[in-house]
Amino acid sequence: MNLILFEPAELTAALPRSDPRAEHILKVLRRQIGDTFDVGLIDGPHGKATLAAVSADTLTLTFTWGPPPPPADSITLLLGLPRPQTARDILRDATTLGVGAIHFVATERSDPNYAAATLWTSGEWRRHCIAGAAQAFATRLPVVTHDRSLTSALAELTSATNFSASRDTASTAASTTLTRLALDNYEATAPLSKCHLLGDTSIVLALGPERGWGPADRAALRTHGFTLVGLGSRVLRSETAVIAALTLVRAKLGLL
Repeated sequence: MNLILFEPAELTAALPRSDPRAEHILKVLRRQIGDTFDVGLIDGPHGKATLAAVSADTLTLTFTWGPPPPPADSITLLLGLPRPQTARDILRDATTLGVGAIHFVATERSDPNYAAATLWTSGEWRRHCIAGAAQAFATRLPVVTHDRSLTSALAELTSATNFSASRDTASTAASTTLTRLALDNYEATAPLSKCHLLGDTSIVLALGPERGWGPADRAALRTHGFTLVGLGSRVLRSETAVIAALTLVRAKLGLL
């Protein structure tokens, strides 16, 4: 936990001693009354917290905040819905690496049962994004959706604001080019490493489910302007492919 994150509604209440963040403050950071430590407001600024009081049940904190954070990176992930454990890893690690949005979609070869997992129905998914942001010493969380098909998501790609790679319109306004790339082990026409990306480019990066894209998926992606690209001859796990692809894209955009 490199950065302790708080929801806005938590700032006016004492932190329960049972909260993992309280244990981290007392036992890992070893803070005592009057000590400060780094905090962040989710989708807001970094700051410093001061441990003002400690009781048997709660910690009382005061906060000082810095300026607003920069806009989210203009990278959107469009992912065939994977099994829940794989989705957990992707939510955490993609947030750590920095993306503006993650859209999990039903594809031709997705298992429809995955959409009903408690990861989604309980809201657990958000916890993994928060863990990823805390690891990265960042406050921005990606926009996350999980309730659409690939077809409907592609239809919204150029028009719907909730598909944007960022909550900040300034981020998308600053980007002059939208590049659409889909990873494919079988029909890629170029390696991702050879794609030319400019710093003012917004990226939509699509990866299929664990069974891969189906023929109808590929046809839909091509119809909506996606170029099929590859990561080499080795077959990677979905979560590994996400990390590898994001690392290449961020390097090409000058974000590393």
